[in-house]
Amino acid sequence: MTALMDATVEQVGALGAVAEMLVAVDRTIGSLLAARDGLLALGSRIAVEAAEQADEPSADGVDLAVRAVAAEFGAALRISDRTVQRRMLDAELVVSRFPRVWQAQGAGLISAAHARVIVDAAMHLDDAADRDAYAGQMVDFAKTESPNRVGRMARRVADRFQRRSIDDRHKDARRERGVWVKNRADGMAQLSIFGPAALVHGAFERVTAMAKAACADSSSAPRAASTHGSRTLGQASCDVALDLLLTGAPAGHDTADGMLASITPTVTVTVPVLSLIGASSVPAELNGCIPIDIDTARLLAGMAPGWARILTHPLTGAMLAVDRYRPSAALTRHLRARDQRCRFPTCGHASRDGDLDHTRDHALGGATTADNLGVLCRRHHRLKHHSPWHVEHLDDGTFAWTSPTGRVYIDRAPPQNTTTVPDDDSPPPF
Repeated sequence: MTALMDATVEQVGALGAVAEMLVAVDRTIGSLLAARDGLLALGSRIAVEAAEQADEPSADGVDLAVRAVAAEFGAALRISDRTVQRRMLDAELVVSRFPRVWQAQGAGLISAAHARVIVDAAMHLDDAADRDAYAGQMVDFAKTESPNRVGRMARRVADRFQRRSIDDRHKDARRERGVWVKNRADGMAQLSIFGPAALVHGAFERVTAMAKAACADSSSAPRAASTHGSRTLGQASCDVALDLLLTGAPAGHDTADGMLASITPTVTVTVPVLSLIGASSVPAELNGCIPIDIDTARLLAGMAPGWARILTHPLTGAMLAVDRYRPSAALTRHLRARDQRCRFPTCGHASRDGDLDHTRDHALGGATTADNLGVLCRRHHRLKHHSPWHVEHLDDGTFAWTSPTGRVYIDRAPPQNTTTVPDDDSPPPF
């Protein structure tokens, strides 16, 4: 019996009631967390005012006053005053620099997770008016999307409010690149690398591809001949990465023909053509989630053996078509470029790793066209076929999902990373 297929009317009704209560409870929790942030920020302001009234406005005087307030709160809450002080600083930042986000969370319009990703993406915005305009756009977007999707869009929108170009900021940020180790329990340690996004993502993709090949080789080998046994992809990725760093090649996990070393990553970089030719400052985007500097994008574009060109409308920014110089699976490229991630509501699984699914089954006459296809991750692909969830393909790549309780959730294709030319004074679309 597949999930919920044989559920009674009473069970479906109970599920709907539980869903409504869960939404209400989650909104209440978000509102209470916003209220707590407001109180913590108020405590921080009381400390600053007390230091100023005591003629101790220096950094040390303010810090001591904040420590005293944090100790008061910590003793009352029975938690470390250091923890309380960190929360006070975080709360003050949200309340004072992003009041619109804080108010939206307090009103139950967005969750604490939404607020966190919106604030984190715009920490580099110095102008109060820019922060307010950015917050207004992102709060509206966050009302209907999950935090992982909001985080991707927030980075894109915040970058367009930034008055310094990403090229200048990238040059400064590169100075902070480094590698560090953090010791963990049970004889383990964690190695972290902070560096240019294009290089870090490329390295991750290459290690992952090697790990997949190593896992496939291990699973096909006889049990007695396998030296590594059964490994998860994460375990194999760790083994391959350490081999590469220690020996320069994945020798300890390679095949007899040395095939792992020949594996190269697949990284998607979307570059607005106006930025590529120097007529716009809109940054390129790596794997649809993080901005990268134009110099790096130009270098990658120059080395690419083939181009997937995404054509967008100059006024609305909507994707019009995808083509390629070299013949290949054009429809697949179009769908992965259009959808960018799994089309189930709230899912952020990248389109390059998903399945192309017929909205109306091919066996029932569904056409193999862009109007009847969408990217679904394996989890939600199975959910569509083996549960009462139903999806309808609307115009412009919009999907309407109906849950077992009858609720309808609309999922629209993410906007493309492009430059638009508005024909009036209205703010540009995301």
